[in-house]
Amino acid sequence: MTATLTEPGTATRPVTAGPRRTRAWSLPEVRWAAAATVLFVLGLVAQFSGGPAWLSWGLFLACYVTGGWEPGWAGLQALREKTLDVDLLMVVAAIGAAAIGQVLDGGLLIVIFATSGALEAVATQRTADSVRGLLDLAPDTATRLTGAGEERVETAVLQVGDVILVRPGERVGADGEVVDGASEVDQATITGEGLPVAKAGGDEVFAGTVNGTGALTVRVDRPAGESVIARIVAMVQEASATKARTQLFIEKIEQRYSVAMVAATLGLFVVPLAFGAALQPTLLRSMTFMIVASPCAVVLATMPPLLAAMANAGRHGVLVKSAVVMEQLGQTTRVAFDKTGTLTQGTPHLAGIRVQPGAGLADSELLALAAAAENPSEHPLARAVVIAAHQAGLPLRHAEEFTSIPGRGVSARVGGRLVEIGSPAGLLTGSGRAHSVAATVTELEEAGQTAVVVLLDGVPAGVLGIADQVRSGGAATVAAVTALTGSSPLLLTGDNPRAAARLATQVGITDVRAGLLPQDKVEVVRGLEQTGQRVLLVGDGVNDAPALATAHTGVAMGRAGSDLALDTADAVIVRDELATIPAVIALSRQARRVVVANLMIAAVFITVLVIWDLAGHLPLPLGVLGHEGSTVIVGLNGLRLLRTAAWRRAAASSLRCGRSH
Repeated sequence: MTATLTEPGTATRPVTAGPRRTRAWSLPEVRWAAAATVLFVLGLVAQFSGGPAWLSWGLFLACYVTGGWEPGWAGLQALREKTLDVDLLMVVAAIGAAAIGQVLDGGLLIVIFATSGALEAVATQRTADSVRGLLDLAPDTATRLTGAGEERVETAVLQVGDVILVRPGERVGADGEVVDGASEVDQATITGEGLPVAKAGGDEVFAGTVNGTGALTVRVDRPAGESVIARIVAMVQEASATKARTQLFIEKIEQRYSVAMVAATLGLFVVPLAFGAALQPTLLRSMTFMIVASPCAVVLATMPPLLAAMANAGRHGVLVKSAVVMEQLGQTTRVAFDKTGTLTQGTPHLAGIRVQPGAGLADSELLALAAAAENPSEHPLARAVVIAAHQAGLPLRHAEEFTSIPGRGVSARVGGRLVEIGSPAGLLTGSGRAHSVAATVTELEEAGQTAVVVLLDGVPAGVLGIADQVRSGGAATVAAVTALTGSSPLLLTGDNPRAAARLATQVGITDVRAGLLPQDKVEVVRGLEQTGQRVLLVGDGVNDAPALATAHTGVAMGRAGSDLALDTADAVIVRDELATIPAVIALSRQARRVVVANLMIAAVFITVLVIWDLAGHLPLPLGVLGHEGSTVIVGLNGLRLLRTAAWRRAAASSLRCGRSH
């Protein structure tokens, strides 16, 4: 399928959906990084097993070539643009280490940089695949109604004013307005609403949403390239392209440090020679300076703590996609939650049974009759009633004469009695029977539930309340993130204001933004970030993807999350445990403290060794020992975050914050 996406101020461009997902191994960065890692490991085995020196050296040098040529080439390209980046500096430092016999240390740097580049390439490619595949949600063809009858056409050729027929179970082919028919439409992909929405004449429908049991005639209001689903694709692409490239904070000073180090090394070599110094000792001193001043310890001061924290979080159900994200999580100042599928389970369940006085039925009897009549239906609300009856251990009798009327409900004969179940508007309007259950219906709807009326032989017998179920730990999570960030979270949802307010009250959120389309969520996030806040957005659906891409940090719920949300997000809550959100924020802050401590250790070692080399005569072996010693110290210090105790401390500290708050 091909659609045309239009962004403000740009020409239209075709976007083709539906390619197969790119395999990670097909990316050259992944293959080179894997080869470099294997060669490095083989070199370690050869060196420490007593193999010949030529073998270990050969393997390490092969590691240099496979893992270092790409960042080295990128560094040379940057150098042509008068920019000196840390990639080239690391390659030069690795070559310098090999030149004085420390080939293993240089190989370790090469592997770290190659692996980091491969992970970034995989994340970028997966997101691009998922964005392109999003347009598969909209059907390739639609049934257009003309004066001559029906014709099957590609959705891309539909024009404003065309009239299309959407049969039961089909996806809507274009954004438009219902002109005839009634049905329920599942539009969770667009608005995030957990329950299907009743549609009748005059109501708006969106391309890619799923029609229920009734047929709808829809007048097209927007061409394919301007539909809501197409605009979601455009917003994700735009956010991914324009979102400022984030870096580890140590990388933000890499340019100045790199230039200063290279200039100092050249100065130590050229200036003494100009004053008649001997070549060999001058070269040795400048080489010693380059080794002791190279940022190996600084790089290892930063990466191991963050990588260890990522691994620890992964063991506890949080997939953090990069070290940059691991650092960003701890910088969060405001958390925003989606509703359906994030703070709630995303599936309707029976929340209450209200039997009418005088009906002569127990709650279980009303539920058994309703479930028997609903059993043949595939409607999500019907499934909730049937599941509740099964969980209560109620036997379901056979239903006869089953009929389903879109916009009204279902009816069937169960045990000789006529059972009708449906919406109050569909079953009671104009019947003169509405007043008997009106108070009950109003009470349930004010509580944020969907009211389903049950009639027995034409008489109201009771009302069932259907609601989405709040995830366990929702209130504790809200309290914890409030304490950690110092600000109350937001609730951003496409659901109706009444349901949103009820959920917010249950979990303790006071700032509620309801009835939002995807672009509205993006605007809310942008507005917050323009005030200097760093927003962490938690969501799960296609409709959340643009905001996830826009936010400072996007976190997706893993089990029920859409492919686009999972790939666009910076981190994924694999087991959908809300309590891991404040825990991973606290773990990120632990990692940052370790990074700062490591940088202080590295800075002290580098400063002492550099002063010694400049002011006196630092023997090269001692300089290498000091340099490698600082590298080992900061590396081991960072690896402390691999321990389970680090996660337990983070979880406990976030829990204490929530309780104290």
